[in-house]
Amino acid sequence: MNRIGIIGVGEIGRAMVDGLCDGAEEPPEIHLSPRGARTAADLARRYPGVRVCADNQEVADRAELVILAVRPQDRTEALEGLRVGDDKVVLSVMAGVGVDEVRDLLGSTAAPVVRAIPLPAVRERRSVTVTFPSHPLVDALFDGLGGALPVADEADFAVFSTLTGTLSAHYAYLATLTDWAARQGIPAAEADRYVRSLFRAVGRALGDETRSPKQLAGDHETPGGSNERIRTTWFDTGNAESLTKALDALLTHLR
Repeated sequence: MNRIGIIGVGEIGRAMVDGLCDGAEEPPEIHLSPRGARTAADLARRYPGVRVCADNQEVADRAELVILAVRPQDRTEALEGLRVGDDKVVLSVMAGVGVDEVRDLLGSTAAPVVRAIPLPAVRERRSVTVTFPSHPLVDALFDGLGGALPVADEADFAVFSTLTGTLSAHYAYLATLTDWAARQGIPAAEADRYVRSLFRAVGRALGDETRSPKQLAGDHETPGGSNERIRTTWFDTGNAESLTKALDALLTHLR
């Protein structure tokens, strides 16, 4: 794949450009829309193969793979009148926007339309990206950014999209731990440093795919110990059920 176009250069668009270009031996030619002008201009300055186009139509005309990365709520305004040739491949990273709707937004193009859930970690080429439907061009793209995980249907895709919606809750959990330590008199910078260190270790442990998350939880506990106490008194059955209900509601919304 030699020519990629990205319409909507926000956090995910920037991360994909970084992952494709930073330190790459043979980076692709990347055409960016003028949406997110400051970010697009910065990327064009950093990478020789990146250029900012005059409008979205020029992006679509120049690219083999057209990536739609606008915010879902902006999709109608941003993509109005855009025409994508049948010889292109369209990749949508717009959350909650199905394949059929993407095709309708593009004037019922006959080009293949693929959905994906890239995360900011694609910039380090270490993030597995869920795709639907499987397409060799798209899966090869994400294999180079940490791995592609094609799924069988759009219902399964929505399940993975729901899981992705838990990320900010995880960060809020860490912030709660840091704030609690600060209220106990620990300097905020020291609490922040320690919490980050704790959960970096969790990330490394997750790299051991021979152990399930349940096994990892057990390996970090001793009967009657501190970890077991927090898990059983805070993350109890009611807490787990509340999380499950929140996931169910988000899944319903995304489907």
